[in-house]
Amino acid sequence: MELRDYLSIVIKRWVSIAALTVIGVGAAVAGTLLAKPTYTAVTQVYVSVQGSSSTNDLLQGANFTRQQVASYARLVTTPLVLGPVIDELGLDMRADDLAGRITAETPPSSAIVSISVSDESPSLAAALANAVAGEFRTAVSELDAPTDGTPSNVKLTVVRDAAAPEEPSSPNPKLNVALGLLVGLAVGVAVAVLRELLDTRVRDEASVANVTDTSVVGVIAFDEDVDSRPLIVQTDPQSPRAEAFRRLRTNVQFLEVDDRPSTIVVTSSLPGEGKSTTTINLAIALADAGTRVLLVDADLRRPSVAKRLGIEGSVGLTTVLIGRASLTDVVQPWGNGRLHVLPSGQIPPNPSELLGSKAMSTLLEQALGLYDIVLIDTPPLLPVTDAAILGRLSGGVLLVVGAGRVHRNQLAEALGALDAVDAHVLGIVVNREPRRQSSAYQYYEYTSDRSGSSAPRKPSRRTRSTKVRSAARLAAPEVAPPLQSGAAGHAAPLWPGESMSEAALRERRGLSPQHQRGAR
Repeated sequence: MELRDYLSIVIKRWVSIAALTVIGVGAAVAGTLLAKPTYTAVTQVYVSVQGSSSTNDLLQGANFTRQQVASYARLVTTPLVLGPVIDELGLDMRADDLAGRITAETPPSSAIVSISVSDESPSLAAALANAVAGEFRTAVSELDAPTDGTPSNVKLTVVRDAAAPEEPSSPNPKLNVALGLLVGLAVGVAVAVLRELLDTRVRDEASVANVTDTSVVGVIAFDEDVDSRPLIVQTDPQSPRAEAFRRLRTNVQFLEVDDRPSTIVVTSSLPGEGKSTTTINLAIALADAGTRVLLVDADLRRPSVAKRLGIEGSVGLTTVLIGRASLTDVVQPWGNGRLHVLPSGQIPPNPSELLGSKAMSTLLEQALGLYDIVLIDTPPLLPVTDAAILGRLSGGVLLVVGAGRVHRNQLAEALGALDAVDAHVLGIVVNREPRRQSSAYQYYEYTSDRSGSSAPRKPSRRTRSTKVRSAARLAAPEVAPPLQSGAAGHAAPLWPGESMSEAALRERRGLSPQHQRGAR
């Protein structure tokens, strides 16, 4: 991982990092308030050697003192020194317990021993320090005394008596808070990086590249109002999300330029990734561009196309597959007339068998003779095999990946299911990708000013809110009745993109839809 990757993790998970940092500071503050104050008294003892006043003797004595002073400092915490101190002050503790409160230090190249004693009572800390210094002097004198009974050449002088401290040495509030801040921040960053490494969910276009080399042909940003506005291309065509579907349309139109697929299956790995919404909006965008589109709801387990488009769905694909109606009898024009919808019909007990039957292949061949492109909405790949079956019969598969919904291993498994049946994956559509400030673009309306020239204009807050409110008041899309036979008293059958007046003129001339199409 590079530095920018860590920065992006910090930015994305700043809330958890800040929370752990606050917890660290809070723990430091709580520990400081709950800890009992401890006072430290310090006394200093100077070590020297008595002898001749010649230069050589003084130099040798100084070297001897520097070498011995470290050994003398270790004597401070021994029972030889601390035992008499306990007896002198009448303390109810052992020498080892008292040694834990005492620290003896000797600065480098120095003959001074600093003795520090800590206790909850400042007066007792000072008394202990002075008593230890006194017993320390006595112990050194006895240890270094010559065997002939003459006085020791080593002399210890107390150069600083211990005084009762006024301020506690611990706890240190500033130091504790600073440590709590650093520890909390370090733990927060470590947890954020660990979560990122352990999180296998596909969150954006870059995550897809870690799983497969398949091209990403579309990226649809997350919209919190998607449930209330699923048909964004129809209800709010000027929105950035609608523009994303138009970019997807353009990419789909340029897929396999030499051998452009006319039948495309749209599926996902798991439920809830937005495959049906993506299929419907892509179909509307293609129809708006002048393409004759047939939208087939082949999700025979949980169909949703008819409900979202507001059309009758009880008669449809299953009705055609069991031979009770023809394709032209049940398709329903929607919107501008270039989009025709084939609902799912009644839910059958054997969806996989129906979708893999000869009747389904025949229906797709018939549809290709009437439409420029056929979009098929299918169930997810991992729960059932319906999409894989249709993927083998179609010209290609568009796999919708819901950002934050599917894990990398599940996406790989879905691609493996398609590869197992030799289905051609045309591309991947990343849906619900979080909007990031670094990659998001500011959307501008492009309108004509009063002088007649076109110029970009940023919509005001009032305009944007009005647009959202007015989306609910848009007129319902024009839904034509199902195709009917040409019997007397009924309208002539429509072919994709044909208006009612054109159908009436063709009927008077006695032409079939195929003849009229050839005439065009």
